Amino acid sequence: MELKRVSLAVAAAVLASSAMAKDFAPAVVYDQAGKFDKSFNEAAYNGAERFKKEFKLNYRDGTISSDAQKEQLLRNMARKNADIVIAVGFSFTQAVETVAKEFPSVKFVIIDSVAKGANVQSILFKEQEGSFLVGMAGAMASKSGKLGFIGGMDVPLIRAFNCGYIQGAKYTNKKATVVTNMTGTTPQAFNDPARGTELAKSQFDKGVDVVFAAAGGTGLGVLQAAKAAGKYSIGVDSNQNHIQPGSVLTSMVKRVDNAVFETFRDAKNGKWQPGLKVMGLKENGVDWALDQYNRKLISADMEAKINAAKKDIINGKIKVVDYRANNSCPVQ
Repeated sequence: MELKRVSLAVAAAVLASSAMAKDFAPAVVYDQAGKFDKSFNEAAYNGAERFKKEFKLNYRDGTISSDAQKEQLLRNMARKNADIVIAVGFSFTQAVETVAKEFPSVKFVIIDSVAKGANVQSILFKEQEGSFLVGMAGAMASKSGKLGFIGGMDVPLIRAFNCGYIQGAKYTNKKATVVTNMTGTTPQAFNDPARGTELAKSQFDKGVDVVFAAAGGTGLGVLQAAKAAGKYSIGVDSNQNHIQPGSVLTSMVKRVDNAVFETFRDAKNGKWQPGLKVMGLKENGVDWALDQYNRKLISADMEAKINAAKKDIINGKIKVVDYRANNSCPVQ
């Protein structure tokens, strides 16, 4: 009789603990451009949605409307018992370091920067590798030999896109030249389509006929200006080929979606680790986009050459210099 009572007590305790066990709770925080920016943030959103669909688990998300809200929003997610919080964008670096110390049992992830902390994972990309491939595409499509690059905020990360792009263009055509403009020196530079339009028009006046926009929401103005002027544009982060069909030559796809999906999955499965993770062509972190919207713009010869270079970058035959290694580019 006593044994039966003990068995019932144990069974009740197990049922109670299982009832109290909460579902895995991930969260993601976007920067001011918002999760539907058709670029960087939206790629992160797509990764979170893929996780939700595959694992039948919901996630929390939020968007800051000012720099001052970064710490506040991260704290709100942690206080709501999030198991892991992903901050999308390098501008969250200080906020992640501060809040991660306050919530040592919560996992924090920052995309596009390195933040310190025993419970922090930093995810970086080899943007220069994907940019090399779209630089090749641009040089092969250009009739003038003059390419353009319009970056968002002037920081080493965006210079890495630019440097990879120049290397790819000159790999294809040694005489190719690249006109470079940066939109600004604050995060707002990623959310100014009107300025993107203005800079693109200025480059077209100088003879540029292919322009690569690595500028978040600002790039939408560049894509629109290229379409209006009968020039080619190159999209960034998300596949933007569909935005201006027939005018977007290709997109340098930064697989932030893969980074978010894999991070949530690994945390759920107990395989998440703090520290640095770097994603390039080999790790499906970057790529170039070929689909029904730009298929007619990319010849079989162009496709073969770009994919051959992609293979050579992965196996180490082509070394693409990262601007951030020495804050300089070997070609101009």
